[in-house]
Amino acid sequence: MRVAAPRTGSPGRRPPRDARVTAGLGVSQAIGSGMTFRFLVPLLSVLLAIAPAAAQDVDPILVSTRALDQDGREFDAVDAAFNVHTDATEVKSLQDRAIAVKQDSALQVATLSAQLQLIDARIAQLGPVTPGVVETPDIQAQRKLLTRQRSVVDSAIKRGKLLGTEADQLATEIDRSRAEAFSERMSVQGDSPLTPAFWGTLFRSLPRDGRRLSAFIGAETDAIESGVMHRGLLAGLLGLIVAIVLISPVRIGLRAAGRRYVIARVPGNRIRRSSLALWLTLVGTLVPWLASVALISGLRAGGMVAPTWDKLASNFEQGSFLAALIAALGGALLQRRQPSWRLIDITDETANRLRPWTFAAATVTMLSFLLAAGRTGVGASGPVQAVTEVFAAVLHIVLVLGILLTGARMRAVAARATEEERGDQSIVAFLSLTTWAVLAVAVVSLATGYVAFGYFLARFTVWIAVVAAASYLLLIGIDDICSTVFRRDGKLADAVHHGFGVRRSLIDQFGVALSALLRLMLILVAMGSVLFPFGSDIPTLFGQISRIAQGITIGQVTISPGAILRALAVLAVGMFGIRGIQTWLTTRYLPATELDAGARNSIAMVARYIGLILVVLWSLASLGIGVERIALLLSALSVGIGFGLQAITQNFVSGLILLAERPVKIGDWVRIGDQEGDVKRISVRATEIQIADRSTLIVPNSELITKSIVNKTLSDPIGRIQLQFSVPMGSDIAQVRAMLMAIYDAQGAVLDDPKPVLFIDSLLDGRINFNSFAYVNSPRAVYPTRSDIWFELLTKLPEAGIELGTTPQQVQWIGAQPTGAQGVIGGEAA
Repeated sequence: MRVAAPRTGSPGRRPPRDARVTAGLGVSQAIGSGMTFRFLVPLLSVLLAIAPAAAQDVDPILVSTRALDQDGREFDAVDAAFNVHTDATEVKSLQDRAIAVKQDSALQVATLSAQLQLIDARIAQLGPVTPGVVETPDIQAQRKLLTRQRSVVDSAIKRGKLLGTEADQLATEIDRSRAEAFSERMSVQGDSPLTPAFWGTLFRSLPRDGRRLSAFIGAETDAIESGVMHRGLLAGLLGLIVAIVLISPVRIGLRAAGRRYVIARVPGNRIRRSSLALWLTLVGTLVPWLASVALISGLRAGGMVAPTWDKLASNFEQGSFLAALIAALGGALLQRRQPSWRLIDITDETANRLRPWTFAAATVTMLSFLLAAGRTGVGASGPVQAVTEVFAAVLHIVLVLGILLTGARMRAVAARATEEERGDQSIVAFLSLTTWAVLAVAVVSLATGYVAFGYFLARFTVWIAVVAAASYLLLIGIDDICSTVFRRDGKLADAVHHGFGVRRSLIDQFGVALSALLRLMLILVAMGSVLFPFGSDIPTLFGQISRIAQGITIGQVTISPGAILRALAVLAVGMFGIRGIQTWLTTRYLPATELDAGARNSIAMVARYIGLILVVLWSLASLGIGVERIALLLSALSVGIGFGLQAITQNFVSGLILLAERPVKIGDWVRIGDQEGDVKRISVRATEIQIADRSTLIVPNSELITKSIVNKTLSDPIGRIQLQFSVPMGSDIAQVRAMLMAIYDAQGAVLDDPKPVLFIDSLLDGRINFNSFAYVNSPRAVYPTRSDIWFELLTKLPEAGIELGTTPQQVQWIGAQPTGAQGVIGGEAA
């Protein structure tokens, strides 16, 4: 019986491969490949589970137990066939079969558990045995049958759970063996290609490898002759003709048709460029790949592909797809002949110089695929395999070196040609330096004899560039398509708005959110695709390396260099993600909503602070510090925070209240003491207000929460103008009213609703005192509009012979008797 912990014994202690394979050979051959069995077993289980619905005489318990028996035999076969000397393809097949056993055993356990619940329900209906009461024979028989069935089902469930656990452990062990094999291959040091020993071993093995190569070529020559003799030449020629037709007229026609359609039908914005680039990439990738498939299929149909060449033919198809993808991506992104359609910001000269390197990358990729398949088909010796890896690695290194030098030369030319800044080049510089560093490590690895590791680094660098280029194109295309299809003035928005009453802004928001979701999914897929051509061994390899540094333990927390690097990486990625999310909110999503500037700022700031808190917690968790320890640390520091950081904490909490309740928001016109101005920014510590002299007043948030302020635009954004003046008694007040209303009508800033009004406030000292009110669309427009009205009023009333003034005021001198006049104010005797 397999224990719960994975096996840690030395793989060399397992029985010999021949003895293990013999034990499970029959089942292994009957089931077929692991991938087929992985999907065949659940399908058979489903068919067996639904069989009772078609034939009532089939017992589901019996079906499940028999399926578990079959899973047990399959598990024994996989366990017997697994050996450290098994090749990579067979190991992957065995792992898939072990996973299939685990999945099917879980399915059978679920089926049996349902049957067990039915049996328990029937037993519960019979009830317990009553002491002293003799049950009827049929009840006794039913109780015995149900008890026996329950025992059988319970035992089967336990056996199925154990089998699933063992299958999971075996799959884990197989995966670990793959990682160990990969790690061992990467860490093997052979003779350096710079030493005579490397080439001496190669020359000694050349006669034997030459005979193998001759046999390999002879097998294909015989297959071609046999195919021609048995009338297979027609199928091969047909495949060749189809391939030529696809490569030349079909590909050119599809490219031209796509360009015409995009120009005629697609809206004239950025989606036109991205749509054409996507179409060119799709055509340039699929058509050459289909041509290679047609060629190989024709040769196979004519019997002109030898069994030893089958792997080479399959790699030719795969290499054609990847090489075509690289060439198509280069053409779609660089657009040498149509610079106005280019999606990346580079000059024409840079595009012309980089385009040949895309063809070189496609050629190198195809050669590496063919070399890998060719040496396997030939059965080349170790020295020849090492030479092919060195050759492929040198090709990749030269390719990457050429691209780096071309890019550096173009940047230098652009810097000499213009003195202007070309924007933030930090990302380009970082990627360039990283690539140079990886290239240097690859060269040193090759020179010191770590051929496999150097070849892996060089190939990995090229593959990352391919994934990055494809992801960049898809990210732009997704955003352009979603923004265009779901724009608020588009046809879809018209149909949804008129048909369902949905606001157009919601449709625009949905497009922005859908674009973000799809691009996030694409980024995750791209991160997984980076490791695609190398299998799942790379993460395990890094896991093996990280276990070398055990770290130190402080209390119950173990801190290691790997944990520190992981926490820093998590912090960096988290901060980058927060910055990207906040930028997306402020520039893409929130502007598509109907929220005002203050609400958008509040949402963006709250999202930022929540993200910061989550990133810090995530980083501490990556460091090995759990949430409960973080809470304990915060509780211990709460007293110090309460006293030492009281003002900062008060302003922080006040800032959160401002962002949540929004008594003051961005864009409001507020008065604090004798200062008033526009609210420009609200942070968690202070609020910035731009006053009339264009200076910035920084107010702590606690002042806005605990003290009285005047928010002139909180409930109503309009401003009120008040005019107070007087005319002499006996003046034509109707004329005064008409002239004032005419002045209001002439002012474009004065609103029609609410209408301007004029009131007689009082009659005092022979004068009529007026009080007038008018409204403008913002408090910011009150002062200049009132000034313009005063200019007009002070000009037109005197022209009409009406004296404009204020109410006379009297001033009396108390105490001494003045000898002359007591004083004159406003032209009247006091």
